[in-house]
Amino acid sequence: MHLNYPYLFSNVIYINATDTMYIYKQAGMRNKGGYYPFYLAKNLKEKMKFVVISDTHTRHDLLELPVGDVLLHAGDVTNIGFRTDVIHFLEWFESQPFRYKIFIAGNHDFFFEKHSREEINSLIPPGIIYLNDSGVTIEHIPIWGSPITPWFYHWAFNRHRGEAIQKHWNLIPPNTRILMTHGPAYQILDRTKGGDHTGCKDLLQVVQKINPEVHVFGHIHEAYGQTSIGGTTFINASVLDERYRLKNSPLTFEL
Repeated sequence: MHLNYPYLFSNVIYINATDTMYIYKQAGMRNKGGYYPFYLAKNLKEKMKFVVISDTHTRHDLLELPVGDVLLHAGDVTNIGFRTDVIHFLEWFESQPFRYKIFIAGNHDFFFEKHSREEINSLIPPGIIYLNDSGVTIEHIPIWGSPITPWFYHWAFNRHRGEAIQKHWNLIPPNTRILMTHGPAYQILDRTKGGDHTGCKDLLQVVQKINPEVHVFGHIHEAYGQTSIGGTTFINASVLDERYRLKNSPLTFEL
């Protein structure tokens, strides 16, 4: 619930909390009528810095990551999903000095599609969050992650366009603030070197409907970069180019 208090801050949200008296005192507001309204100024909370990478394809050891609070990886941690490569990635990911570390699989990560959730969970170290058509909320920020991409020659987590893929996008909660998918939405950082737009039209419709603050993805290496459309920041975080050379730097945002 956003209110306009020109004498307080530009962005405020409604909460039920008992400690807002301190916040209002910090803002120079006075107790009127013996109580303090339950409004929390977002600007008094320090923003978190997110570092975003994707499509490392076993080359994660070569990365130089900037300092941040949250590390997001949008899939393709391996080349064809060997168990040893998965373990190597997880060991590296666990060692990174971030408060939260979240990743999804990609179309090259067959291990995560072929094995049971129990076996996958047995490999994931504490402190790492793996999302597969699932979500997590960190410090009041809802994040949803999905490895699904449109069908392309029987790669992992491929689904045919239309009804088959739509049922995955329908799972995305409307309150999602950060959306992680391995592939892009249609015509948004999805253009291949040959000039084709390979993003998902069905995903685009859902993204436009729920309007997340940030949509993180990869998959199309040569479309690396970021852009803002309609209130959403879109980030293609592929760190390798189309020839699988480490060319692109990790990207960041704050929320």
